Amino acid sequence: MNIGWIGLGNMGIPMVKRLIGSGSQVSVYNRTKGKENLLNNEKIDVVSSPHELAINSAVIFIMVSDDKAVKEVFMGVNGLLAGESTDKIFVNMSTISPDTSREMELQCKQKGCSYLDAPVSGSVKQAEDGSLVIMVGGNKLAYEKVKPLFDSLGKLTLHLGQCGAGNSAKLAVNTLLGIITQGLAEVVLFAEQMNVNPEDLLNILANGAMGSPYIKIKGEAMLKENFQAAFALKHLAKDLRLANSCGLSSPLGKLAFNSFEAANAKGLGEEDVVAIKRYLLSTDDY
Repeated sequence: MNIGWIGLGNMGIPMVKRLIGSGSQVSVYNRTKGKENLLNNEKIDVVSSPHELAINSAVIFIMVSDDKAVKEVFMGVNGLLAGESTDKIFVNMSTISPDTSREMELQCKQKGCSYLDAPVSGSVKQAEDGSLVIMVGGNKLAYEKVKPLFDSLGKLTLHLGQCGAGNSAKLAVNTLLGIITQGLAEVVLFAEQMNVNPEDLLNILANGAMGSPYIKIKGEAMLKENFQAAFALKHLAKDLRLANSCGLSSPLGKLAFNSFEAANAKGLGEEDVVAIKRYLLSTDDY
């Protein structure tokens, strides 16, 4: 099966490598030229436009930054839906609004193609070792056709219902991610205020009921002040913004939304989500 891939960011590159490793022939397109050089040692074809990718591929994966980028990839000049391309399956793994996915599904149907929204839970390490969790909405038959490819990318893939269901689940997951990340930053700062060694606190958390790989990894990053982005703060702020536009009204969810929006506005967007600790330190509360 010929596979097309759009989006060679932190997640896209290791996921393309997984597909190549599974035996797929992969063609790639990236809006920012030069990223494909990071795949120099892989057997890939580099194409000049999304339209060319669609012509030459049976299944096309898209993993770009936001709703605007998705619409440009599908509907722009030389976009995926330019000209005639029938019987294609478009798998959008970007974290975007459910409404945008439903709009893209309608456009794809009019071209005789299928569309799946399939965002993932996990970061770069999980992309590298194929242990992502993939949340899928859309046509069940199209999902079944793509399932073997999902299995090479993740440890769990769930078909959740109609188009938009995957995006809705991802926004729920990332709302919790925002709440946990800010909560972790707050208790680390609280421990420091109370003269408790934060390393001891993280050891306690890791060995208690609250322990998780995420708390371990992000807690260590906070202590080392390692703000190099595995998951950039600006992307989580965007996801919380999308959740807010979909009706997020819970007290903790709104708090996380406001905090990450403010941190992003303060210039911390390119840093990792753990930079929320830096933002909190800059407020009057600390």
